[in-house]
Amino acid sequence: MPRTATINRKTNETQIDLSLDLDGTGQFNLATGVGFFDHMLTHVAKHGLFDLDVNCVGDLHIDAHHSVEDIGICFGKALAQALGDKSGIRRYGSATVPMDETLVTAAVDLSGRPFLVWNADVANETLGTFHSSLGEEFWRAVSSAGAFNLHVILHHGRNTHHILEATFKAIARALRAATEIDPRASGIPSTKGVL
Repeated sequence: MPRTATINRKTNETQIDLSLDLDGTGQFNLATGVGFFDHMLTHVAKHGLFDLDVNCVGDLHIDAHHSVEDIGICFGKALAQALGDKSGIRRYGSATVPMDETLVTAAVDLSGRPFLVWNADVANETLGTFHSSLGEEFWRAVSSAGAFNLHVILHHGRNTHHILEATFKAIARALRAATEIDPRASGIPSTKGVL
C-alpha cells in the first residue's frame, strides 16, 4: 500500500500544497519563496529518501515566519497521514551528522505524542531571508502536527549555515530510519497496541 499524503492548506497568511511519498527516492520540487528554506528542504528529501513537493504562496512582504511554520504544519500532517496506523515501522530513528566544524545528533520516536527538545544554541542570523530561529520553529511545527518526539543536540559548531544544514540532514536521516518498514516486525511497534 502506498505511503503517501497530500495536504492543501489555505489561511489568510499562506496557501500551501504539499505532497509526500515516504518510500520515494529523494526527488523534490520546492517553491516556498524562501531560498535558504528550499535549500534545507532539499536535504530533507535527499537524506530522508522522501519524494517531496511543496508549493507555498505566503505573506513574504512581512517575513518568512508564517510560510516556514505553516509548511512545517503541513509536513507534519503529511507524515502522520502517510504513516497510517504505523504498523510495521521501526518507530525509532537517530542520526549524527558532521558538517565541517559542526556535529549534530537528532533522535525521533514516532510515538503519537508531540514533543520537541531543541538543544541547539544557534546564533541570531539571517541567511538570505531565512532567520536562523526559523529552523527550530519549523521542526516544532512538524513534530507537533506529526505527533512525534524529536530531540536535537548541537554538539559543537560555529557557522550558522553549517549548523542548520547538519540539523536538517540529521533529522531527515532519523525520520528515514523511524519511518522504514522493519522486515522482522509486524503490527504496531508498541506494547500498547496503538501509536
